[in-house]
Amino acid sequence: MPSARIDARERLIVALDLPAVEDARALVNELDGVVEFFKIGLALQLAPGVQNLTESLIREGKKVFLDYKYYDIPETVKKAVSRAAKLGISFLTIHGSRKLIRAAVEGRGESGLKLFTVTVLTSMEAADIAEMGYSPHTVEELVIARARQALEAGSDGVIASGREAEVIKSISGGKLLVVTPGIRPQAYPDDDQKRRTTPREAILAGADYLVVGRPVTEARNRRKEVENILEEMQCGLDVVTAAVAGS
Repeated sequence: MPSARIDARERLIVALDLPAVEDARALVNELDGVVEFFKIGLALQLAPGVQNLTESLIREGKKVFLDYKYYDIPETVKKAVSRAAKLGISFLTIHGSRKLIRAAVEGRGESGLKLFTVTVLTSMEAADIAEMGYSPHTVEELVIARARQALEAGSDGVIASGREAEVIKSISGGKLLVVTPGIRPQAYPDDDQKRRTTPREAILAGADYLVVGRPVTEARNRRKEVENILEEMQCGLDVVTAAVAGS
């Protein structure tokens, strides 16, 4: 039996990294019908009305990825995750030790919330992690170590660049989902992304979901830019599906 086709629209997450809730809502409205998954992160965390925006998106049937990278003592993380689960958040980022991850897993209970452990930010390279005290490890070694830790502690997946997606799938036996930020179309500048990948490259490497921010939010025609990204993602997904069907 042939594998079911994966729709790219189910795998694209647009980051609402905008100055105000009103700007975020305008973008959601502009992308209605082509994007159903949105990331709310630190850029909007303290903006007036952000909780109302979050709740309204969920009521409308859209998915919300809460990217606050919870990092605190386990009991505090447990309580914060429990609150997010009760709101109906779909994805949530956490960061820390196995004990912290296990507390987050306990906090989400039987809800459908999926927990993603941060590995290494896509804006970081070898010099950055050395400055943080992780030398002599390479970026890939640190990503692998954190992915193994996430798997052992019960995370659903990890946040990692497309450059490490393949090895994460390999070491986890495909058990970890991979959400990949730092996505840049071929002609788009790097900005502060030191480990960028294109939408197609990330999908072919094994990424399950892509998070795209500035290439969409700064585009002249944001809906058209999303359609272009979805087309590129779909090409990659079709290749992956065909390869699985033929194996």
